[in-house]
Amino acid sequence: MSHGNILIVEDEEIIRASLKRLLERHGHTISEAGSVHEAELSYTLNDFDLIISDLRLPGSPGTEMINLAGDIPVLIMTSYASLNSAVSTMKLGAVDYIAKPFDHSEMLERVSDILARRPKVDHPSGAQSQNNDVDSDQEGFDGILGQCDAMRLLFRRIKKVAPTHATVLIQGESGTGKELVARSIHSHSTRSNGPMISVNCAAIPETLIESELFGHEKGSFTGATAARTGLIEAASGGTLFLDEIGELPLEAQARLLRVLQEGEIRRIGSVQSQKVDVRLIAATHRNLRQLAANSEFRQDLYYRLKVVELRIPALRERGKDILMLAEKLLDRVCEKLEQESHSYSPEAMAAICQHQWPGNVRELEHAIERAVILCDDNIITPEYLDLDVRVKASLFKVDAQLQHESPAQDGLTLEDYFQRFVLEHQEQMTETELAQKLGISRKTLWERRQKLGIPRKKASAS
Repeated sequence: MSHGNILIVEDEEIIRASLKRLLERHGHTISEAGSVHEAELSYTLNDFDLIISDLRLPGSPGTEMINLAGDIPVLIMTSYASLNSAVSTMKLGAVDYIAKPFDHSEMLERVSDILARRPKVDHPSGAQSQNNDVDSDQEGFDGILGQCDAMRLLFRRIKKVAPTHATVLIQGESGTGKELVARSIHSHSTRSNGPMISVNCAAIPETLIESELFGHEKGSFTGATAARTGLIEAASGGTLFLDEIGELPLEAQARLLRVLQEGEIRRIGSVQSQKVDVRLIAATHRNLRQLAANSEFRQDLYYRLKVVELRIPALRERGKDILMLAEKLLDRVCEKLEQESHSYSPEAMAAICQHQWPGNVRELEHAIERAVILCDDNIITPEYLDLDVRVKASLFKVDAQLQHESPAQDGLTLEDYFQRFVLEHQEQMTETELAQKLGISRKTLWERRQKLGIPRKKASAS
């Protein structure tokens, strides 16, 4: 995570103090102010990497921070009831907005994303593409964890498509990380300095979706007491991410097609069209091709969307990634909950490998968080993960499914895991520490060494 010098402008002391503690725990340097006036008097705003400001403040509103900040990115906080106002701030130059009450992990993700993008603002596109390679590492790319072939292919395609203006369709099951991929495409695009507006089409009532996306004029329908800026208009100059686009009503699909074909929108109740410059990224867990064949989704829109199609593999298809993700997510959850380090029992590792994970990475993370909260010691067992266990108590008496797993499935047996863990950590850990981390006795550790032919390192060995 990039660490930054951040200013928080918030008049509610409890929220300000809580946010300050959260960000300081993750290595950021925090300054604070209770109003725009106090921030202007107390600090030189150009000294900051990011300003986080509430929308409603005593005196001048948070939008005034955007004018004062110049090139410094401003993240606006707002209540859900003021979401329309927040969208308007994007047009004024806010880099992003977040609804209160916000989830801590969501705030950290937004801050990390903004700070990661900031150094690239003044670089030409050639320098930006070089940074893409720097951002990738052995465990993943741009905050997305993955080592298997399917994920490495996805990372390569993200880097290729991001600098273009092409429309992207992301296919993947629920919980695979479609929004993370969309944010990565935006942050590595030439539009990274513009807004990214995310809309879950399944979360907005069908009667309101057109008004939300395209906006409306005052009096255009009952309840339209004022003109409203649509989310597509707010995303102009940046990226619009439409999640679960398969749930979009046919009428709204026709309007969206016009945006893609003509680059213009018309608010509900307006006779005038206006130009918009939006890069569209869509995502769905549904089969759009089948929906189009059944006339449940417009075929012309489907072909417009799938200019570039990215598929995120399901977690059960990712082989050795599952245990790597489980380890990384466990570290992340322990840090988030301010708990000391935990480890998995052998049975828990077997259960994680065998579970089908219909909710994918999101389900895995929730299961781990539940386990950390409920477990009585630092060893996580299957019952805390709330997973069915079909393995015997012994570490390596794995059931037939895991024992005879085909190499083509890129699976990782518990013996593989044991061997890898011991070889990687025996130089730094004692036998007691190794056994504790693996959740077994020292005697079992010695027996497994003998069976697998991994001799114990002598203390004097160099």
